[in-house]
Amino acid sequence: MRGFEKKFILLLGIWMLTSTALVTFAVWKDPVQRAGIKMAWGLIILWVLLGGALMYKYQNAVKGWIQKIPLKWQVKFVLFSTCLILIEEAITTGMTNLAPLFGVKLGQAYITASSNYWDVIFYHSVIVIAPMFIGWAVLLSYFAFTPFEVFLLFGLTGTLAEAGYGGPNALGAFAFWTFIYGLMVYLPAEVCVPPGRAAKRPGWWLYPLAIIFPFLFIPLTAWVPHLVDPNHPKIDF
Repeated sequence: MRGFEKKFILLLGIWMLTSTALVTFAVWKDPVQRAGIKMAWGLIILWVLLGGALMYKYQNAVKGWIQKIPLKWQVKFVLFSTCLILIEEAITTGMTNLAPLFGVKLGQAYITASSNYWDVIFYHSVIVIAPMFIGWAVLLSYFAFTPFEVFLLFGLTGTLAEAGYGGPNALGAFAFWTFIYGLMVYLPAEVCVPPGRAAKRPGWWLYPLAIIFPFLFIPLTAWVPHLVDPNHPKIDF
C-alpha cells in the first residue's frame, strides 16, 4: 500500500470514528438507539479495527497459503471474499444478539434482519452480496485495479446498497460502510489476484461503472430465498 493510500485510509478512519462518536452523543439518551450505536461500535472494533489490522499484518502469510490452493484465481477471489463476509455477518449477528447486554430486549435494537445467523446469511445478506464478488472477479480479469481501488470502489457499492435498503441517511455514513464492505474484498484482491496477468489499467470512465457493475450479478442467487420461502419476512423482529 502506497503512502497516499495509507493517508487516505487514515483520514477515512478518522472520519468514521468522529462521525460515529457524534451520532453516539446525539442518540445517547434514547435507550433503543443507544443500544443500536453500541452494536455499531462493536462492529467497528471487531471487524474494522481488529479485522482490518490482522488482514494488513498477515497479508503476506495469507498470500503464501492462498497461492498453494489449486484453483483459478477468480474462484479463489470469490470464495475468499465470501468467507470474509461470513465472518463479518457472524459479528453483526452477534451484536444483534447482545441487545440485552446493551440494555434492551432482543429485537428492540438490531443491526441484522434476524438474530439467527443462518437466516441472516441465507435470506438477507450473503445470498445477495456474494454474487457481487463474481462481478469483481470479472472486472479484475480484464482490468488491473489495485487492491486499494477495489476496497474503495466496493465500499461505495456497499454504501449505495445500504442507502437503497435503509434510506439516504446511509450516505452520510459512507466512511463506515466503505470499511465494512471494502474489507470484504481488499485482502482477496491483494492475495488472490496475480499482478502479472494480462490486464490493462482502467480508464477514468470505468471507475464509476465499477461501482454499479457488481449489482448486475445479484440476480444469480437473490431468487433463491423467494423460491424456498416466498413469504419470508424482510425483518424477523
